[in-house]
Amino acid sequence: MDFIIRNERTEDSGTVENLVRESFWNVYRPGCLEHFVLHEMRHSPDFVPELDYVMEKDGEIIGQNVFVKAKIDADDGRKIPILTMGPICISNKLKRQGYGKKLLDFTLEKAVSLGYGAVCFEGNIDFYGKSGFDFAEKFGIRYAGLPEGEDASFFLCKELIPGYLDGVTGEYSTPECYFVDEKDAEAFDSLFPPKEKLKLPGQIF
Repeated sequence: MDFIIRNERTEDSGTVENLVRESFWNVYRPGCLEHFVLHEMRHSPDFVPELDYVMEKDGEIIGQNVFVKAKIDADDGRKIPILTMGPICISNKLKRQGYGKKLLDFTLEKAVSLGYGAVCFEGNIDFYGKSGFDFAEKFGIRYAGLPEGEDASFFLCKELIPGYLDGVTGEYSTPECYFVDEKDAEAFDSLFPPKEKLKLPGQIF
């Protein structure tokens, strides 16, 4: 292997936030919020520091992934503890070379070793399906606020413990730590080198 995967250290924070900024810039919106989301997320009680990982190659941080505690509000009244994931990214210069899947599979295995039962999050099935994710609706899990009949193909799930979601139907809500004030995000982004925000085809915001 020409890389290592290790837990993020406090001194890595700025480097990792810049990596996330570079990776997500102008992808889903002009500019991005993901680096600020990550910055704020680290202070959330739902953040799982044991599952905060970076990937290094030749002494340089080239990838990262984080997990946050979440829950399914089951139709029978139970609160089913699960994880959600991200931001996850690989350096732009190394994308589509297999590093992302290696990082994803490693961090999922670590989540298994810590006893977590399932992961739900928003992503592209073409990539995440290769690591065992499937459409969450197949598990009986709905995305909060999405009207019945609307396309939910972005909402994915993977059981970490086989059978963990057997008999469970219910609704998933994105944890509060993923929601940030855009003015605060702008102020945070001003601490980084200037980058041009572009409105591009395929953006969703």
